[in-house]
Amino acid sequence: MSLFQGAGVAICTPFDQSGAVNYEKLGELIEFQIANKTDAIIVCGTTGEASTLNHEEHLEVIRYCVEKTAKRIPVIAGTGSNCTDTAIYLSKEAEQYGVDGLLVVTPYYNKATQKGLIQHFTMVAESVNIPIILYNVPSRTGCNICPETAVTLAKSIPNIVGIKEASGDISQIAKLAYLSGGSIDIYSGNDDQIVPILSLGGVGVISVLSNVVPKETHDIVASYLNGDVETSRKLQLSMIPLVKALFCEVNPIPVKKALNLMGMEVGGLRRPLTEMEDANALVLENELKVLGML
Repeated sequence: MSLFQGAGVAICTPFDQSGAVNYEKLGELIEFQIANKTDAIIVCGTTGEASTLNHEEHLEVIRYCVEKTAKRIPVIAGTGSNCTDTAIYLSKEAEQYGVDGLLVVTPYYNKATQKGLIQHFTMVAESVNIPIILYNVPSRTGCNICPETAVTLAKSIPNIVGIKEASGDISQIAKLAYLSGGSIDIYSGNDDQIVPILSLGGVGVISVLSNVVPKETHDIVASYLNGDVETSRKLQLSMIPLVKALFCEVNPIPVKKALNLMGMEVGGLRRPLTEMEDANALVLENELKVLGML
């Protein structure tokens, strides 16, 4: 059974003027997402700036999100690391807080072999009793989960149930869908590929776009899964200019800018991320206006 189907938001972590986590604002973002039909909250992922949260902040953000969401929709916590022991520690702690599942990214910088990835994910999965979604984003980690590796893990480890595929390689994802035979749930990790991946048997998206237009992103998936492919296709295509603007600089720089333009007041970014270039910000602002968001 799928951990979730539909559109899960890779939620931003808001900061206050001092740079500390703004929990009150995080609560507002969670309520906004739930009110607009988001199907799951993915906390402390790439968009949540997990790489610049210390362990105490990382775990407290997860704990707060679980408490605030109060089982209304699933909460999936990012607990990956380039150190297997650290990933195990974060995963076990998150499980104790009551998360519904974990999102575990490939180890970054180390550039593990496929054998190393199998050992890493197996050790993390065996340390907990909750479902795990693998996170494949080679553009950021320097490491790709080959389809054969994902299928090996899914078929041998009962609680490895899904993969967020952000490789951008549709041919690789098609091969994964073919080899897996439905043994692993495939989630789009790219907002411009939701419909293509659904057409290959995917079950949803883990989305940056959902931070800004949660209902529309939900509707892209829900329409497709309900058999209304044409509505899904039209919605997907209508969002392409906004998606392009949201990724014209490295995520989450543009999405935080978008939320601030919308009056969400999510604060700034932690270094080494910097504020959006003025010319790019203007393009993003114009796309938000076109969609009636401003």
